[in-house]
Amino acid sequence: MLFDLSSRLAERRAADLHRQRPLLESPQGPLVRVDGEALLAFCSNDYLGLANHPQVIQAMADGARRWGVGGGASHLVIGHSTPHHELELALAEFCGRPRALLFSTGYMANLAAVTALVGQGDTVLQDRLNHASLLDAGLLSGARFARYLHNDADSLAARLGKASGNTLVVTDGVFSMDGDLADLPALCAAARAHGAWVMVDDAHGFGTLGATGGGIVEQFGLSLEDVPVLVGTLGKAFGTGGAFVAGSEELIETLIQFARPYIYTTSQSPALACATLASLRLLREEGWRREHLRVLIERFREGAQRIGLPLMDSPTPIQPLLVGSSGRALRLAQYLRQRGILVGAIRPPTVPQGTARLRVTLSAAHEEAQVERMLEALADGWAALGDDGDD
Repeated sequence: MLFDLSSRLAERRAADLHRQRPLLESPQGPLVRVDGEALLAFCSNDYLGLANHPQVIQAMADGARRWGVGGGASHLVIGHSTPHHELELALAEFCGRPRALLFSTGYMANLAAVTALVGQGDTVLQDRLNHASLLDAGLLSGARFARYLHNDADSLAARLGKASGNTLVVTDGVFSMDGDLADLPALCAAARAHGAWVMVDDAHGFGTLGATGGGIVEQFGLSLEDVPVLVGTLGKAFGTGGAFVAGSEELIETLIQFARPYIYTTSQSPALACATLASLRLLREEGWRREHLRVLIERFREGAQRIGLPLMDSPTPIQPLLVGSSGRALRLAQYLRQRGILVGAIRPPTVPQGTARLRVTLSAAHEEAQVERMLEALADGWAALGDDGDD
């Protein structure tokens, strides 16, 4: 049999790497119903608690009544509705850039930007821990593709010295499994010294970082010249769906003309664009959400330090607890679930072998008492895990 799928699946189960989809039977929020159980969730990327916000829901309902549900066609045919256009203008203004371009998903936005900007004869250099969508985009671009050591500007500079053609340096803003920040000032300086462009996928930074929620570029005070290509995701802190690329007039026009994931796909629902306009307004007006989230992050990290938990170094809502083997990560996640708490066990190939972890994510919708409940359960679970040996 050429396609022995049963053996592949059996091997994955034997290695504690088989994945299952939890069935969410409630809206997003700290308190959810999953697979028939009422649980306290610390695994959503809804960082500002906007995914189930009444004003966002109302905006989507009103948008559906006014504009219908489906996009109908690609943007270049007849799928570019007024709400899409208004959202692009608002996102460009929010980022302080001339233009922005909407995409249906973050994966498509990354694939579009990289493949439209570099190709055969060019070079794309990426952080070793970049998101899978960025790595796939580099491989599919046809450009010479290499990875530099994680967050290491010296390693990047060495790679830049060997680059040819147009060179694009690509990095996550916030690394989704470690929660650490890209050292953008150093990376941008290295790229500038070699005439390269920098592209940042700030999926987990928009809304949570920066004085106004503008993300890692705002936090570091960088300009359009420092980071010509800026990608943001709308399904995380914005609480809706889709993604965008923000940059110069020439960049956006180039993507419209050459980016296959943009040209050859139906636009997102105009009602979703209406919802995102509402979430963007809330994100900008309700700065207390970011402040409350910051307090929760500090409280969780202080509590984890008291317990002696091996948290990775992250100032973001992503707080990874390094466990080691996949089996131990699964057992700890199961212990928490028995205590009514849902946290995802992240295992290879998403993270390197031997670095399986619980990826605790915090939201502005969480209460301090819920964080304390989580810490108590983690303390008990960690102590129990220490007695069972490693795999």
